Amino acid sequence: MQINLKTTNIQITPQTRDYAERKVNSLEKFILGMDESVQAWVELEKTTNHHQKGDIYRAEIQIRIPHYNRGARAEATHESLNEAIDDAHDEMKIELEKIKDKKISLARRGARLFKKFIPFLK
Repeated sequence: MQINLKTTNIQITPQTRDYAERKVNSLEKFILGMDESVQAWVELEKTTNHHQKGDIYRAEIQIRIPHYNRGARAEATHESLNEAIDDAHDEMKIELEKIKDKKISLARRGARLFKKFIPFLK
């Protein structure tokens, strides 16, 4: 999986970069037929210019699966950068599970239809 990390209005440490990459790499198990052409974009942003006090961080994860011709997107805001990454990871996990379940149910539906039209296989 190729991961592109973009930051806006913030300088991140190597530990934060590694943390974000580990979280995104943990999503590989939800993608069927994993290959190197899957791309992930992670954007980390500090959006506190309009707030009177406190830091607000935004984490956005986008994953593009070329052979499925579909993508998924998750976004989260939080007062801590790591918690924003965690929330976006959890949302992305749910989205990828939905995509995986749809793909499996479509295959099963096709198998049921095939079985219906070929009665001698019973």
